[in-house]
Amino acid sequence: MVSNAVFIHHPDSSGYKFHDDHPFDPIRQALTIDLLKETQALTNEQIIRPDYLIDDDMLKLVHRHDYVQAVKLLDTEDDPRSKAVLAEQFGLQTEDTPFFPGLHKAACAIVTGSVEAAEAVMSGRALHAFHLAGGLHHAFPDRAAGFCVYNDAAIAITHIRNKYNARVLYIDTDVHHGDGVQWSFYDDPDVCTYSIHETGKYLFPGTGYAYEKGVDKGFGACFNVPLEPFTEDESWLESFNVTIRKVIEAFKPDVILSQHGCDAHAYDPLSHIHCSMRIYQEIPAILHELAHTYTEGRWIALGGGGYDIWRVVPRAWAQVWLEMTDHPLAAAIRAHEVKALPADWLLRWKSESPVPLPDNWQDDSSAIPPIPRRDIINEQNRNTQSIVIQDL
Repeated sequence: MVSNAVFIHHPDSSGYKFHDDHPFDPIRQALTIDLLKETQALTNEQIIRPDYLIDDDMLKLVHRHDYVQAVKLLDTEDDPRSKAVLAEQFGLQTEDTPFFPGLHKAACAIVTGSVEAAEAVMSGRALHAFHLAGGLHHAFPDRAAGFCVYNDAAIAITHIRNKYNARVLYIDTDVHHGDGVQWSFYDDPDVCTYSIHETGKYLFPGTGYAYEKGVDKGFGACFNVPLEPFTEDESWLESFNVTIRKVIEAFKPDVILSQHGCDAHAYDPLSHIHCSMRIYQEIPAILHELAHTYTEGRWIALGGGGYDIWRVVPRAWAQVWLEMTDHPLAAAIRAHEVKALPADWLLRWKSESPVPLPDNWQDDSSAIPPIPRRDIINEQNRNTQSIVIQDL
């Protein structure tokens, strides 16, 4: 019997924590899971918890042997000088991505969850799978970057290609360009990478321009939609709808693998896009529709960025699972028929949150002031849309 959707959560992924002051905090996972439980949309019995870790061969589908060995050695090497040399050589001594004890195990757990989600869908055990700890899209074959050590999305895609020979459409809605995944498949005509993000003119990683279209046989299988700073909901959704529908129609994938970074919200401290919860209610609905239209329902979803971990991430990621499972709450929230967040969830977490928690699934519109340059920003984004789809 095929399950409609599976929820993957590796217990060791919560160990992926750089330090107490780092913006990447795995408590996001606990907050989201608890919110879903309080809505009666998820039970402990529904959560698949892998009890194994993928091996080095799986990591080396994307990452170089010397890089994997370096990450492992940072856990076991006693000489601080040797550690410093290794860390610096492989991008693990930066402010963004510093090494920490247990790094290899925690990063492997995240890869394991994403591969498990991919396998669940591609084997036919489930139509959809959600692994909220995944989506570390900035890691490169030979180095860490942007909070990301192992590129679980790229590894899962390579696994799908090798085992199932399926055409994969990777859709990245994180506010930061999905560079590590893009470059991993830049010459592959059977993996289409699509990223909608704040323009790299002002934001890490400084790439993801519309002219980045792939090379050799992969030319034309890479799409980037760089948006202007302070883009709001209407323009973001217009840009997404116009471009992703053209891309998927042209590429005709066998499966969608999506990354759901939720840092394009106006509250996020690490970017300049000015959206609300509305886009995080619409994105899963759009992808769900596209999966059933183009890929016979095959849809794998990963988490990603999101650094307002209290007010934004739990609400945004919960929407992915609600939509995946056809839970009536998903449509009710979009229609504003259900507004209030579960009282028990709010009571449980309000004392830990450094900011007041929102009461509702929707945002208070008065808390997100409108942008004076809206018309100019919208027009610039429409010009970008035209460039992206001009050859489709």
